[in-house]
Amino acid sequence: MSTKTLLIVAHAPSPNTQKLVQAAYDGANHPDIDINVVLKSPQDTQPEDVLAADALLLGTTENLAYMAGLTKDFFDRCYYPVLEKKQGMPFAVYIRAGHDGTGTKRALKTIITGLRWSWVQEALILQGDWQDSFAEQVEELAMTLAAGVEAGIY
Repeated sequence: MSTKTLLIVAHAPSPNTQKLVQAAYDGANHPDIDINVVLKSPQDTQPEDVLAADALLLGTTENLAYMAGLTKDFFDRCYYPVLEKKQGMPFAVYIRAGHDGTGTKRALKTIITGLRWSWVQEALILQGDWQDSFAEQVEELAMTLAAGVEAGIY
């Protein structure tokens, strides 16, 4: 059986969001998990990257009560090329939200429902002022997703 691939698509415009991306990458690359982890920014992610993935972890900031523009651009470019081919793909998201993150979560639920991807857990919303525990939560999310994909649970 070939090694499964987890694609992490993460928008990281600040040092703190870069810490979250590193935490996601580290969690997915846990030494006990045998999975191929591909990390890309939204602007560098192409439909082929999504088609080659067995699961996707998305990281975005909340901008004006919506997902980051580059995250939206990723979906604009990749939605139709992957729509019929990736139904049921395991999906998780973390949202770095200065406010409450509900607008971003609602928009993502609409898109992911349209794609027919499978949420593996509720959206992780990291809201308010920066806390170091945010990175730990993202690392745990990525590790859980990667382990589930490797084990064939998702």
